[in-house]
Amino acid sequence: MKPADNLDPSGRSPKDLTGFESASPNASVDLGNLPVVVAISGGSGAAYAKRLLQVLGRSKRDVHLVISSAGAQVVAQEFGIALDLKKPDLATFLELSADQLSRIHYHASDNYFCPIASGSFRTAGMVICPCSGSTLSAVAHGNSANLIQRAAEVHLKERRKLVLVPRETPLSRVALKNMLEAHDAGATILPASPGWYHGVQTFDDLFDFVVGRILDQLQIDNGLINRWGE
Repeated sequence: MKPADNLDPSGRSPKDLTGFESASPNASVDLGNLPVVVAISGGSGAAYAKRLLQVLGRSKRDVHLVISSAGAQVVAQEFGIALDLKKPDLATFLELSADQLSRIHYHASDNYFCPIASGSFRTAGMVICPCSGSTLSAVAHGNSANLIQRAAEVHLKERRKLVLVPRETPLSRVALKNMLEAHDAGATILPASPGWYHGVQTFDDLFDFVVGRILDQLQIDNGLINRWGE
């Protein structure tokens, strides 16, 4: 008897041989089950990163976090918290529970052997918040001098969502050209420029506007702001 086309001579199906059904190359991926990469670079505006990490932590989403040395200096300046980049005290910085913190996986910025340095590690996307001018330049020109820049390069080459959140103002011609280069390479440029139409009462409302828009880019449901027309 001639074996069926989908069986090997032993009579086993492809599922029996591999343990998995053969997947279509165009099969959709459930981004809700994939982790998010968050990087804090040296631009001012660490409060946006803190709020983003708090929301992700409370949503039970796995997060891979990288903080540059300049990013840690900004945290110290803006929050008065000195972060040890070998083992940062994220509980003090983020004010999350132990269970929430257990989903945040920290990587030193010189660790190229962690999962996010490779495109084989799947993610729902990456956010650099805040994104300094030097980090923007590195992303725009494909430089990889640290793990933040390498992970960004990975997300571009894998055609995954990469959100850059610059805050610096005014912008030089060089910075504008770098934004265009990064945009054309596939990144989303999302300046930390909060709107005022959603009933602003406190600084937290301004932080939530920007963080809500970041989460929108990652297709993560959130109710941080009243949306236009609602």
